[in-house]
Amino acid sequence: MFALVDCNNFYVSCERVFNPALEGRPVVVLSNNDGCIIARSEEAKSLGIKMGAPEFKCRTQLADAGASVFSSNYPLYGDMSSRVMTVLADKAPDIEIYSIDEAFLDLSGFGRFDLGDYATTIRRTVRRHTGIPVSIGIGPTKTLAKVANRIAKKNPEMHGVCVLGSDAEIRSALRQTAVGDVWGIGRQWSLLLQTGNIRTAADLADAPPTWIRKHLHITGARVQAELLGQSCLPLELARPARQSICTSRSFGRSVEHQDELREAVATFAGNCARKLRREQLAASMMTVFACTSPFDPPDERYWGTRTASLPHPEQDSRRLVQHAVKLLDAVFRKGYAYKKAGVLVCGLVPGKTAATPLPLFPDEQPESDDRQLRLMEAMEQINTRYGRSTIHLASENAGAWKPRQQKLSSRYTTVWDEIISVKA
Repeated sequence: MFALVDCNNFYVSCERVFNPALEGRPVVVLSNNDGCIIARSEEAKSLGIKMGAPEFKCRTQLADAGASVFSSNYPLYGDMSSRVMTVLADKAPDIEIYSIDEAFLDLSGFGRFDLGDYATTIRRTVRRHTGIPVSIGIGPTKTLAKVANRIAKKNPEMHGVCVLGSDAEIRSALRQTAVGDVWGIGRQWSLLLQTGNIRTAADLADAPPTWIRKHLHITGARVQAELLGQSCLPLELARPARQSICTSRSFGRSVEHQDELREAVATFAGNCARKLRREQLAASMMTVFACTSPFDPPDERYWGTRTASLPHPEQDSRRLVQHAVKLLDAVFRKGYAYKKAGVLVCGLVPGKTAATPLPLFPDEQPESDDRQLRLMEAMEQINTRYGRSTIHLASENAGAWKPRQQKLSSRYTTVWDEIISVKA
């Protein structure tokens, strides 16, 4: 048996842990640059606030309802997620951290327990230790656990726990689940299935396997098997190796000058380099893009992108910034008001073991890997001790290209100066 533990309205719940006055009130959390709504409390959902809606379109409605609006506080959310996962790791022999607010637990050895009661115990423990409410769905496969979790969330009378332990319970759950809500069935497949009169998860489970395999391929066949109780997706106890790393930002203002855009791209390339070193990876390819707002008039829109192979795998901030700036020079077009730019690195290989090919010309011989590694490690140690970007390349300006966060709450658990204080 698998259990899926999902934090309820996670970003909102994190804000409420340190501000209990938000309980029972509409609360929303915004995306980068305070653009769109990415998390809503139940009270905000009841107002008709849609996920992904631009904040400016809902501003009056939120104000009239006395709603609280917050910028995304990722240091707080990341730390609270770690605390939740630590609690869950003590409750099962194996855990797969699926996302910042979701985890699968292996309950295959818990046959002597009442799984409903055990799930309730897990919910109470997580709430007591972290303040975060969770919902738990249990089923014989990961896909059925997802179905159970959705039912637990949508039905208050279930008190946050749904166990699909018998065939009758599974069939009932599948009948009340729309096919588009099945894990692994995206929007396009949902439309295709509905044209074939497959509208619920039960219809998908009962569909001819040959038809499913023909139209949805091996992925669809696995989803169908999982709905029928045949486990095809084991827990992923180790995170798969990353295939790419991207740093991009939407600007709070239009950028028209090449020097400003170059500074932004250099900053993003430096962020990619730090992420590569943290993961002990090196990049073989790089893509740089810059674009105007999609809402500009058609003749004022522009999307430019360039991709290039690097001479050898890199994780050095200096070289990655140099390559990024060269690519930007090929992308930049004068006369446009740029609203977003980014750097993507891919073709990732292990950073310390990647073989470096010999250069064709001796003058291009890079400095030794040892010296390069020591320099980057020294930068990381200084920044770890004294704060991010304490030391950085002159071409970077991390402070100027941070996302706009005008409604940011305190980083209660990660910054000493912002720790919550209580006056007695």
